[in-house]
Amino acid sequence: MTKFNSNGKILLTSEYVVLEGVECIALPTKYGQSLSVLKNNSKCINWTSYDYNHNIWFKEKYLINSEKKITYTGSKNNISETLLNVFNSIIKLNSTKVNNSVGYDFVSKLSFSKDWGLGTSSTLINNLANWAKVDSYKLLQLTFGGSGYDIACAQSEYPIQFNNYNSKITVTKSKFNPIYKENIFFIYLGNKQNSRDGIKYYRSKKNILNEEIKNQFKFINQTIVATNNINEFEECLIKHELLISKLIDTEPIKNRLFKDYKKGIVKSLGAWGGDFVLATGSKNDMEYFIEKGYKTIFDYTQLIK
Repeated sequence: MTKFNSNGKILLTSEYVVLEGVECIALPTKYGQSLSVLKNNSKCINWTSYDYNHNIWFKEKYLINSEKKITYTGSKNNISETLLNVFNSIIKLNSTKVNNSVGYDFVSKLSFSKDWGLGTSSTLINNLANWAKVDSYKLLQLTFGGSGYDIACAQSEYPIQFNNYNSKITVTKSKFNPIYKENIFFIYLGNKQNSRDGIKYYRSKKNILNEEIKNQFKFINQTIVATNNINEFEECLIKHELLISKLIDTEPIKNRLFKDYKKGIVKSLGAWGGDFVLATGSKNDMEYFIEKGYKTIFDYTQLIK
C-alpha cells in the first residue's frame, strides 16, 4: 500500500486577481486529505471517500476496458463524473498508469469538513497526481482549473507567495510569520463556495488590471509580509477589500454582515460570499461572531501550518 497526503489552503491575499498573474500570499492548513492506494486483482478501480467524521460520503466502482475506456457502475451523478474526468485526464498525462491489466483500491480521507472550502478538490488532485507520477498543475488545468495556488499549498509546509504570470508558476517561501498570531482568527460562514463559479463570475466582469492596480496589490502584499504591527496589517486588509470590491462589484463582507463589529477587521478569503473569513481581535472578541451563530472559529495556530 502507498499513501499520499496533501494540505488544505487559505488564500490570504489576491483572490481573483491571482488569476491575472498577481502574486498572492497563501497559507497551507494543518487539515488536509490523505489517499491510500492498494493494487487488487479485480482489474477495476474501487473508490471510497471518508469525511472528517470517518463516515463514507462517496463510493464508486470504475471499470476499465482494453482500450482504456473507463465507466462507472453506479447511477449517473456529478461526483462520479468528476472523478471519471480526473482518471481520463491522468491517462492523457501518463498513458501507462491506468489500464485493464491491474486494479486499485483507493481510500481517500478528509481531516476537514468538505463544506469548509479548504481544498477538497486540490488535495485530491495533488494526491492523485503524486500517485500517477504526473504534474499536479497540469492535472488541475485539465480538471478543475484555477491559478494553481491551492496545489502549491497542498505541497508546502509553510506560508507561500505564489505567482502564475503568463502560465509560469513561481512558488517561494513567504516570510509571513506574524507576531500577532493570537489576534488572527478564521471563521466559517456556513456557505460552501464553488471556486469554478467564483472564477466564472470574476471573468464575466471583464476587468483589465492596469499596472497601477497591480502595483497596489504588490505593495499590500509586501507590507503584510514585512510588518510586525497589527494595525498596519489591518489597514492593508481593508485596502485590499476595497480593491477587490470594486473589481467584482460586491460589497465587502464586513459591511454586509458585521458592520457593528468594532474590535478589529473582517476580510473575505477566497471566493467572496462563503467559506471562511479572517477576523482580527482577541479570543474574547470572537463571542461577537458566536452570538451571531458562527460557531466554527479557529485561531491562527489551530488552522495554519
